Amino acid sequence: MPVHEFKVEMTCGGCAASVERVLEKLGDKVDKININVEDRTVTVTSNLSPDELMEQIRKTGKTVTYVGVKKE
Repeated sequence: MPVHEFKVEMTCGGCAASVERVLEKLGDKVDKININVEDRTVTVTSNLSPDELMEQIRKTGKTVTYVGVKKE
């Protein structure tokens, strides 16, 4: 399952929590979510397309850009 990496404009734990909340709404379509507020990165292990994941993250109102598939 690919690990997609995104840059998200987050400044605090509340921002991270809102990103996590919207991604969790995808249910079993998302295997794992890892958020690093300091680096402003979000990695999502999912078979969904990057566009589908970005669309979901955008629901938080945060600016998001796709970095790419993270190499294990």
